Amino acid sequence: MIHILIVEDEKPISDLLKLSLNRAGYSCQCVYDGNAAADLLELSEHKFDLILLDVMLPGVDGFELMEYISPLQIPVIFITAKNSVSDRVRGLKMGADDYLVKPFEIIELLARVEAVLRRNHKIDNVIELADIQIDLRSRLVKKQEEEIPLTKKEFDILVLFMQNPGVALYRETIYERVWGGDFSGNSRTVDLHVQRLRKKTGWEERIKAVHKVGYRLEV
Repeated sequence: MIHILIVEDEKPISDLLKLSLNRAGYSCQCVYDGNAAADLLELSEHKFDLILLDVMLPGVDGFELMEYISPLQIPVIFITAKNSVSDRVRGLKMGADDYLVKPFEIIELLARVEAVLRRNHKIDNVIELADIQIDLRSRLVKKQEEEIPLTKKEFDILVLFMQNPGVALYRETIYERVWGGDFSGNSRTVDLHVQRLRKKTGWEERIKAVHKVGYRLEV
């Protein structure tokens, strides 16, 4: 599982980020100032695949903390209200992988997180689970060496399930990650695509409905 450190001093924002990332299948830990982040990163047992870093922090700010993070070679996305070009350039020149300005949509954050993880080879381009293999570059899906023809949406849903085995994914999360818009509350679109995906993959017993939540891939 991918482990993400959230360094954000506003607890409501930190809680929202953690909830959204947890729903998407990521493991998160939150700290609320730069010194606490540095102390945590110094402990060898804490290994993070990505850091979401606010700039305006009490004590040590995000830019100062970035100097400490850089030698650790952990990907960083700055999340901040500082939206001037000079601040963005400064953050990127310091080695950040991306720079996201508040306010932002959660779906945009999730897309940027996934892109940074893939660029840094934290997410493999080939995913294998049970009897199915996915090549993300060619968008080819095989089951026991036989190709499974999927639509674009079915493919994206399958990738989401296989990147998050055993995790209950909310219908809202599936819709936002695959369709790229706000969930309207109508679950029929998600349900229809999942049912067709189950049939095409033969995973009727693996992709389980979770009451009042969504779906979970059991392995």
